[in-house]
Amino acid sequence: MSKTESNMNSIITKVIRFRDERDWKQFHNPKDLAISLSLEASELLENFQWKSSEEAITKNSENIKAELADILIYSILLANELNLNIEEIILEKLARNELKYPIEKAYGTNKKYTEL
Repeated sequence: MSKTESNMNSIITKVIRFRDERDWKQFHNPKDLAISLSLEASELLENFQWKSSEEAITKNSENIKAELADILIYSILLANELNLNIEEIILEKLARNELKYPIEKAYGTNKKYTEL
């Protein structure tokens, strides 16, 4: 196991332990976790509303970090509830994206793969 895997496993364990110590698993079904994930993403967006990226980061960096942490925590909990290996699903998605966005076509462009 690499150091990165060990760190990720440690974070996952801490998130699950935090939840379990509070008996919150009973509330953490996939539907409610997905809803919570979306709500936290909206809270993250509020930090950027009506501001440039630079202004939002300057004025709201602590809140942005907190909301991003909430998003990541809910993502970990949802993956756990669905018995998904986070590293595996990310690597699978990256492999699919490499096929959809080959470097020679996608480099430096923001076009969707259907437009390349």
